[in-house]
Amino acid sequence: MSAATTGARRSPDADADVVVVGAGPAGSTVATYLARAGLDVLVLEKATFPREKVCGDGVTPRGVKQLVDLGVDTREEAGWRHQRGLRVIGGGTSIQLDWPELATFPAYGLVRPRRDFDQMLADHARAAGARVEEGVSVSGAAVDERTGRVTGVDARRGPEREPVSYRASLVVACDGVGARTALSLGIGKRDDRPLGVAVRRYYTSPRHDDDYLETHLGLHDGPGVGPDLHGGYGWVFGMGDGTANVGLGVLATRKNDKRDYRALLRHWVEGLPAEWGLREENATGAIGGAALPMGMSRTPLYRDGLVLVGDAGGMVNPFSGEGIAYALQSAAIAAECVVQASARPEGTGRERALAAYPAAVRHELGSWYRVGNRAASALGRPRFMHHALRLGMPRRRLMEAALRLFTGLTDGRDGDAGDRALDLVLRMVPPLGDAPPGSPSTRKEGSVAA
Repeated sequence: MSAATTGARRSPDADADVVVVGAGPAGSTVATYLARAGLDVLVLEKATFPREKVCGDGVTPRGVKQLVDLGVDTREEAGWRHQRGLRVIGGGTSIQLDWPELATFPAYGLVRPRRDFDQMLADHARAAGARVEEGVSVSGAAVDERTGRVTGVDARRGPEREPVSYRASLVVACDGVGARTALSLGIGKRDDRPLGVAVRRYYTSPRHDDDYLETHLGLHDGPGVGPDLHGGYGWVFGMGDGTANVGLGVLATRKNDKRDYRALLRHWVEGLPAEWGLREENATGAIGGAALPMGMSRTPLYRDGLVLVGDAGGMVNPFSGEGIAYALQSAAIAAECVVQASARPEGTGRERALAAYPAAVRHELGSWYRVGNRAASALGRPRFMHHALRLGMPRRRLMEAALRLFTGLTDGRDGDAGDRALDLVLRMVPPLGDAPPGSPSTRKEGSVAA
């Protein structure tokens, strides 16, 4: 298919219809959809595959749905490990929760190392017709000085770091938490949205074949941990290959946070049962760490030819710390808006189609993010967590409802009584806005509560 399929009007000196910065889950997903629609898509990835990525490596059913929509084969025969649900440990209690049986989402999760997962998605984009260039580090957006509009990106290519520019009328930034492309336009992280930090390490362990993702809550009450882990959770995810992905997700609630998160992970792991084998001598690599930009923490999501998707827009779920599902979903939303824009002449009509992207994200995810942002503030309080775990963990029905809320798994008003009640609550919560902090629409929203 050619760009003519969508009616795109590419200038003669452009290198592509669309430049996508980053070939992580968001970038490869948006590139796949755009290429299938007939657009000439150029994806620029600073690393070379295969590459490591700090992540829990787990995908909830919300993310599985997005992969299925993308046409990815999620069978175990295709290299995935299926997960039946979530095991939650906290307050001296353990409860095992199966993923709910829903019409909207499949009843299984997935595990796959990001080293393999990201390359698979990049190859998927290539198969759809996208051009993926590795070893190209984008330094920022190129801007027309007369109009202020983005005209492409500036970058350095290859081991020699050769300066190079790529021109396109639209740039989709999927460059992760660093968000260098957005920062080059002055689009910084919002201080009124939560930020998390994740650290993880792989260990050889008999826990490698667990059929449940295991999460440890209320870490301030657990063995071998202290007050520095308030507002955090731990995980042990079996990879099915003899290893387990073990990590911590912690809310960065302090200004100028100087905590040594790698030391905190070592301290927490030492308190886990010795028979799990999660000890230094069984580690298969170093501890990796990364920031988690949560709750739509970088706005506006669209400005003057630049679209922010996934972690570049701060799309991590504030409840769970999950980023993959929301990167995939925001990429699908962005692709639809870009395809519609490309079918229109440059000008008001095209801009109206592109401006629909932030509105669509707010419609699909805004209420989840607002509730999650408020919850993040409460979950960082040890006393609240202690009482929540004491009252909630023994009550299976309540924990099943919490699982749906935390992971965004519901059939909404078309579901059962619990889904309809949750849908009613979410519809009563105004969606999260994307106006800059301090504007009239955000002055009354407070800090993290926004």
